[in-house]
Amino acid sequence: MAFLTLSAIRKSYYLGKEEFPVLKGIDLRFERGEFVSILGESGGGKTTLMNIIGGLDRKFSGTVTVEGTPLDHTKEKQMDEYRRAMVGYIYQSYNLVPHLTVLDNVLVALEMTTLAAAERKERALKLLDEVGLADHAKKHPRQLSGGQKQRVAIARALAADPQIIIADEPTGALDAQNTKEVLAILDQIAQSGKLVIAVTHSQAVADYGTRVVRLADGQIEADERLRPAYPTQAAPRLKARPLPALASYRTAFKHLMYNFWRNSLIMLGVGIGLFAVILFAGLGNGVNGYLQNQINQVTNPQVISVLKNPTGKKMSMERLQMAVQNMGANLKDATISEHDQARIKKLAGVQKVEANYILPTYRLTNQAKQQSGVMMQTWSLSDKKNLLKAGHVPGKQEVVLKKQDAIELFGDHANKALIGKQVTLEFQWVDSNNQPVVIKVPLKVAGITEGTSSATLVNAQTIKAALQAQNALTAPNMLAVKVHHLDQVEAVATKINHLTTDNKRVVGAITIGSALKRVNTYVKLAANLLAAIAGISLLVSALMIIVTMYMSVSERTKEIGILRALGERKKDIRRLFTAESLLIGLFGALFALVLALCAAAGINHAVAHLIKYQIVQIQVGNVVFAFLAAIVISFLAAVLPARRAAKLNPIDALAED
Repeated sequence: MAFLTLSAIRKSYYLGKEEFPVLKGIDLRFERGEFVSILGESGGGKTTLMNIIGGLDRKFSGTVTVEGTPLDHTKEKQMDEYRRAMVGYIYQSYNLVPHLTVLDNVLVALEMTTLAAAERKERALKLLDEVGLADHAKKHPRQLSGGQKQRVAIARALAADPQIIIADEPTGALDAQNTKEVLAILDQIAQSGKLVIAVTHSQAVADYGTRVVRLADGQIEADERLRPAYPTQAAPRLKARPLPALASYRTAFKHLMYNFWRNSLIMLGVGIGLFAVILFAGLGNGVNGYLQNQINQVTNPQVISVLKNPTGKKMSMERLQMAVQNMGANLKDATISEHDQARIKKLAGVQKVEANYILPTYRLTNQAKQQSGVMMQTWSLSDKKNLLKAGHVPGKQEVVLKKQDAIELFGDHANKALIGKQVTLEFQWVDSNNQPVVIKVPLKVAGITEGTSSATLVNAQTIKAALQAQNALTAPNMLAVKVHHLDQVEAVATKINHLTTDNKRVVGAITIGSALKRVNTYVKLAANLLAAIAGISLLVSALMIIVTMYMSVSERTKEIGILRALGERKKDIRRLFTAESLLIGLFGALFALVLALCAAAGINHAVAHLIKYQIVQIQVGNVVFAFLAAIVISFLAAVLPARRAAKLNPIDALAED
């Protein structure tokens, strides 16, 4: 039984409806150990016959049988396996992958065997040594002569231990000496028990083999035996396997490094967009943290401020605060009864309830000057000593002046020298009949608060005593409710908001968390807006990657054909280009991270003397998002170019100049 049999092989090309037959019923039988030369002029069908034998051309009629098993050329998977395990190609134009070294060009075929990594390298070096190129393993094809390139092609063809070696005009581009050496190597391959089929138009080359098949006008003109086939012996063969994913990534990385400077521009474009996204996200984190830090330094987040609900309905924090500003119009309705205070004390999680006062308007005077203002509060559980620039917490008959009030009353020297100075507080309140009462309270300055947004604060017991002395209402219009644990704040605030009388809400709660949440929402909105603007550059980067990948497919068309001829699947080709795009995205993200960290360090250092806070805080989540964005963008950008590469016809790809 013949090793390889061709039966009734017919192949035609069509131009419109017009048929052009190329092969007109080819019947051939081949044995192992043969060196068969298929001789004929150009256009006679030699290359077409070679592509059918090699499993590249799948559109023909007839049967190809290998070792007694017919091949089904309609099944792509079977043909990929056939090329991987059985066929090795040697081309006239060498068809080496230019961005791979000599060693890597041989290893490409060995990646599709079950040999271990060390064994693959050992076999590749041994084959290069056999063709006289062991010393050139680290060179690239552009650094070799024509004869050396052809020897690399031979080593690659033999690498996966195929049983059929197809040589397409193997000496067509070589001088006489190299021609003689290459033919000698092909003869040695046949002697090793493999089937060597050389396609040529040279009679001298054809005469070197064991058999000559003359092909003319798509038919067998003659089949001449020159000498017997070489004897063969059974020997263990390498086992083929599909290309592992890691091999595609290695090849993609090598191509990326080979064209590093061109690809670095794409990586730079991706990196700049991601850098802006990371930096703006870090800035948002820092600003949020800074605001929270500043607020927590002067107020206790464990304390809830409780105010009268003037509507009896659900109110937002903003509307509740507006009601505070308008409480001067009806102070009596703004007070919180003892009954409601007692209800709040009984709520689970409440540690302490403190009565406080908000004075809608006030006037401070000393011997020479006066200062009017709005919204004076009493010192409460929520206030911290950090609020004070100088002095101490106000006790009975004492007041802490905000810096602006202190300057208006005592001049520009708003410092601890003012402590102990006398002022008179005057404000308007109401009695039980809701009639206005003017309250005057002599006070001693206990301290100064810092910042333009700070408040003038007075002792709550002092205000209550002054109200009692004038028969005014003493019920508080604000409560400070302290909870046992910080994580109970929101739950207690919700319970306070849901306290009702006659199905009407009684009070409303304001927490530092609520205030921070609103501020943080605005900050995040601004940061996200800036990040979105930066994201536009990511879209541009995606387009750059798409263009780059399409260019890469066009430039590497022949490489795609080579890889397919070696037995790589369509999915391997898709993965190759997708892997390269992903590597561009990941390197871009890495560049963005380094740039963002450097920028963050520079900005934080520049503002350290102003706010003493890390205003840019890049978190792990920001970095993870940037890398995920890079992966998604680069993957999506590679989908169409990679699909186009995989769909290329291997025969057309190999014919590309």
